[in-house]
Amino acid sequence: MIVAIHQPEHLPWLGFFDKMRRADLFVFLDHVPFRKNYFQNRNRVRSASGATWVTVPVLTKGHAYQPLNEVQINEQGSPRWKQKYWASVEQSYAGSPYWKEYAEGIRRCFETPSPLLCDLNITLIEAMRQAFGIEVQTARSSALGVDGTRSELLLEICRKTGATEYLSGISGKEYLDLDLFRAAGIRVEFQEFHHPLYRQRYEPFMPLMSAVDLLFNHGAESFDVLRGIGVEVIQEVFP
Repeated sequence: MIVAIHQPEHLPWLGFFDKMRRADLFVFLDHVPFRKNYFQNRNRVRSASGATWVTVPVLTKGHAYQPLNEVQINEQGSPRWKQKYWASVEQSYAGSPYWKEYAEGIRRCFETPSPLLCDLNITLIEAMRQAFGIEVQTARSSALGVDGTRSELLLEICRKTGATEYLSGISGKEYLDLDLFRAAGIRVEFQEFHHPLYRQRYEPFMPLMSAVDLLFNHGAESFDVLRGIGVEVIQEVFP
């Protein structure tokens, strides 16, 4: 039983979905503190001018250290954010080979009635997961009744979900207490994701874009590209 755990980032990069495809259960770590100006409410798309940020405005004033699953989208302060956001995505990808095939499904995710950032992020992740053809069970950490920080929290999630193996990101080597997992009889494996080199709409190739970049450019071939099948890959392992 391989369990992977990751915060529900906004419009995540390919490494996120590579971790998803390797797991039997993927747990959205949604009850940890929100990180301002990180990937929880923004990500990068490949535009003609390079990497362009698309951002969801959120309420942070007076909400220091709020858990991710309580962060609200700032609709009142930025009433036209969806139009501006989607205009950036459309400008970047409307000329891509598979734009028409996937654009509407992604756009509809922004119609969710929930005011919470976390709900929007997970809705987008699920739509992208299905587009990639990744089959995996998912759960939210906030629904598991777990507590703790760092290694203790991750281990508790693994215990609650019946994990025999925990699939960690490569950066876990810097902070995980492996002795805790050994004592619990849970194997730890570290993901080593080699980013594929694929055809983008613009040159030169830029890695670390949102995974929609691959979907809009390669369509049904995206899952094979994600796994490095039929393409070259970057030897460097990104955290």
